[in-house]
Amino acid sequence: MSNNQPIHVFGEVLFDHFPDGSRVLGGAPFNVAWHLQAFGQSPRFISRIGNDPAGLEIAALMDSWGMDREALQIDGKHPTGSVRVLIPDGEPHYEIVEDCAYDFIDEALLEEKDTQGILYHGSLAIRNPAARAALKAIKARHQGKIFIDVNLRPPWWGPLTLLPLLDDASWVKLNEDELALLCPESAGLEAAMLEFCELYDLETLVLTRGEEGAVAYDRHQHHFVVVKPPESAVVVDTVGAGDAFAATLLLGLSKQWPLETTMERAQAFACAVVCKRGATVADREFYRAFSEQWGSD
Repeated sequence: MSNNQPIHVFGEVLFDHFPDGSRVLGGAPFNVAWHLQAFGQSPRFISRIGNDPAGLEIAALMDSWGMDREALQIDGKHPTGSVRVLIPDGEPHYEIVEDCAYDFIDEALLEEKDTQGILYHGSLAIRNPAARAALKAIKARHQGKIFIDVNLRPPWWGPLTLLPLLDDASWVKLNEDELALLCPESAGLEAAMLEFCELYDLETLVLTRGEEGAVAYDRHQHHFVVVKPPESAVVVDTVGAGDAFAATLLLGLSKQWPLETTMERAQAFACAVVCKRGATVADREFYRAFSEQWGSD
């Protein structure tokens, strides 16, 4: 398996609308792809935007960031995705508009070729049968690891659509609440992680725990725990922290970093992103500092 494997990212791109009237480009898969591009990975981003001002803005921002739009579809009927972000008590909550362009990623427009490397997808974009069919077609032609980033946004998920996808996963990332929903009978965190890994025959399970950091559990029953560093900067918002964490996990998986190293770097990068507004950062120097620190590993 070669170092620095190609990464394919499937799912939503949208604008997050904040209480103060501002809006920020987002969508977990897009955020992940944005970060990976900044780290020199050139991910293949598979999504769909509306033929509207918001969609044109997304396309222009991708161009300016150097992202490949080969797999970005344009929808003449459905609008570009949008989400209303509410932040009571510092924790983000999301009102997600349905029937957006990314719900209708079209299987017929996908490039028909086998892919290798790492395929990343979340759980929101599969809420619509059209996008689910597109993902199924992509997975059928993919030869490599599959990384699933679980985001259980009520009412946009259900066991009948989510759980079969986990059978194909190599890596899964989720948070404590999501693990409790999916393994409600387990007695304690460690038992739930072990049950989840065994149930879906995972290579690695990563659990994010907010203020308490994160923990990884692999098929060799190794635990790696990372904690939040001492307060050194002001948290602006936590939107996109998990996406920053996931992007670094993918970077480490692609570059074959040791899991412990990957987790430490993911935690450091996520802690830096929450000091910025929104989930993406349009400052190459921000990323360069991490790349230089991590070296050419």
